[in-house]
Amino acid sequence: MSEQRRSDDLFDSIVMAEERFRGEGYKEGYERGAHRGLQEGRRHGAVHGARLSAEVSFYHGFAVMWQCLLQNHTDPKSRKRMKAVEALLSQLERSPLDNPQSEKLKEDMDKLRAKFRQVCSMLNVPADFRDFFKSAQGTSF
Repeated sequence: MSEQRRSDDLFDSIVMAEERFRGEGYKEGYERGAHRGLQEGRRHGAVHGARLSAEVSFYHGFAVMWQCLLQNHTDPKSRKRMKAVEALLSQLERSPLDNPQSEKLKEDMDKLRAKFRQVCSMLNVPADFRDFFKSAQGTSF
């Protein structure tokens, strides 16, 4: 009977070892996956944030440049254009873009893009600057 009990204990320890190893493997895999997911999420967030920041900075520089160009013009058309440029600058200042977890971030960016397109239309300037960026990359000083 004691030999039967030993073989049962041996069998139980083998079965339990399999369960234990499966549990440890699951735990280790989960921890590694969570860690890797955080790393990839941070990298993706940094890239996306940099693109968003570059876009907002471009809008700001664009508006400041046009504000400088239009400041000495007093005709009604130029005043209307200046008002639109100032509205874009005001919207840029009001937008809480420093909080990447804001639920309004997408909505605010959509409004900024729409205002930018409106200002471009009033200034008779194309709103698509992809060709400009391509040619600027080839320029060397």
